[in-house]
Amino acid sequence: MQWANRAGCIATVCVAAVLAARVAYAHDASRHFTIDADGERNCTRLLASGNPDYPPYLWPAESDRNHLIGAAADFLKRVGEAAGVEIEVVNTGSWGRVQQNMRDGSIDMIAGAFLTIPRLQYMDYFFPAFQGTRTVIWTRDNVDINYRHWPDLRGLEGLTVINNSFGQEFDAYAKGNLTIREVPSLEQGLHMLERNRAEYVIYEEFPGKAIAARANIKGIRSYDVPVSTENLYLAMSHKSPCNTGALRGRIAQALFKLVSEDVMSDMLEASIARWGNRTN
Repeated sequence: MQWANRAGCIATVCVAAVLAARVAYAHDASRHFTIDADGERNCTRLLASGNPDYPPYLWPAESDRNHLIGAAADFLKRVGEAAGVEIEVVNTGSWGRVQQNMRDGSIDMIAGAFLTIPRLQYMDYFFPAFQGTRTVIWTRDNVDINYRHWPDLRGLEGLTVINNSFGQEFDAYAKGNLTIREVPSLEQGLHMLERNRAEYVIYEEFPGKAIAARANIKGIRSYDVPVSTENLYLAMSHKSPCNTGALRGRIAQALFKLVSEDVMSDMLEASIARWGNRTN
């Protein structure tokens, strides 16, 4: 009996080991990392991700939802080409999950993030920023909260997307003074607003308009006065094995050149049209 139990445990351990190996293999395969003959990571190909709920900057491709498309993805790939590396932009899940991927080094780069002090603990930012954004307040169009500045939001029930940031200064103010619940996606938050389950949503202007139009969300409005105006940056994980001074230097040089040429403007215009036409 003891032998049978032991054999059963050994078999269980073996099965668990096989399953774990398969999971690990699948995870590596999905990342498309290239390994040299000596077992070291080949850094001619990088893996990036970003907020999948962020049109016209990023959203899942309809033909392959494992990858992200949009202006930020196009820009990052162009930076990679100029720096001599291939950058694949994949969909690893929610924005919160993407940030965890950056913490543990399971992706190399983020295609667009605001600069905050907590994020400096696990990723290196590239300068300059490649795009500026406006964060605005959204309410139902039959409601006027007369928003002019942050204190106008006190006492109201707000929503935003999990792990989002709207700048270090506003984040600190909101933590101590405002009531803002978090939801998994912008579309869910806007639907909740439409159904009177919140008094306002705080999010960026372009993505908010894009999501509302595509999800056919009616009866909401945004306010002209921005909550904050922030910049989007490219960033690399501290734990990426490809995070070296030499590679960061090449990426920074490519970034500086493309920003100075204002290539993002054309990419953003094309991305807005692509999102509106629902094509990949």
